[in-house]
Amino acid sequence: MHQDTFMRDSIPPVERLVITLRYLGTGQSLASLHYAFLVGKSTASVIIRETCVAIWDALHAAVMAQPHKEQWKEIADVFQQTCQFPNCAGAIDGKHIRIKKPVRSGSQYYNYKKYFSFVLFAMCDANYSFRYIDVGSYGSRSDSAVFAHSDFGKMLQNKALDLPEHTALPGTTSPAMPFVFVGDEAFALGENLMRPYSSRGLSLARRVFNYRLTRARRVVECAFGILANKWRFLHTPIHLKLETAVKAACVLHNFVRARDGYNFEDSLTHSLHSHRPSVVRGHRQGAAVREQITAYFLSPHGALPWQLDAI
Repeated sequence: MHQDTFMRDSIPPVERLVITLRYLGTGQSLASLHYAFLVGKSTASVIIRETCVAIWDALHAAVMAQPHKEQWKEIADVFQQTCQFPNCAGAIDGKHIRIKKPVRSGSQYYNYKKYFSFVLFAMCDANYSFRYIDVGSYGSRSDSAVFAHSDFGKMLQNKALDLPEHTALPGTTSPAMPFVFVGDEAFALGENLMRPYSSRGLSLARRVFNYRLTRARRVVECAFGILANKWRFLHTPIHLKLETAVKAACVLHNFVRARDGYNFEDSLTHSLHSHRPSVVRGHRQGAAVREQITAYFLSPHGALPWQLDAI
């Protein structure tokens, strides 16, 4: 047996977890972990990868399982209570995770901000918990491309998310409206996916819609902020082979959120960069849903007292 393998296998599980959490929580380099725990750098790297896989396997089903119909309704209720956006099942966004340049990777991981990265795509609820993540897409890809190729995007397209039946907006009896996810201008408008109106020449009603959508969409930005400031390894370039650490951090984020809540100040800043908006087209059904919600936000049932002062 190779000496490194023998030494790695001799390290007890508790110490493996301590090494991994030290890395995730502080972003210490492998060289620093080598001196702190008296293990080789390659040994530390393997321990972190293996332990992160174990963390994901142990927690994923408990803290990030796909919601069923009743849970989607509960998520939408919280969005309505906290963000005043009805029939909202989640907020979506993609962030760049900075990495060290992979060998022979060409420009696939080279993003528009001129550094190497892969993409963390996420959908979160109004409690700042991740309900779905996709990790590892090339940094050169747009949010819309990452979304379209993700399992979540495919399930949404194929009506396989078990979303609730169409429901009238609060205070109204018709028409029945679909449950939707909210994203920024990088995503294509769809029946179940709302994005803001283009910023040029907006009417009052459209400016109100954009404001209301932003109130709901910001929760995913806050979730990324909490994630990055809790797990400090995300502030430094990581090796591509440690992408499993990002998945582990996301389920640990949910685990800690459920146990401890969160500190709002932690959500205000983070080192994860958004994707550059891309030009993507929606379709007529999505446009019709957006117009209905826009009208609702100016109606007696849907207007907020302060919304005109906020735009």
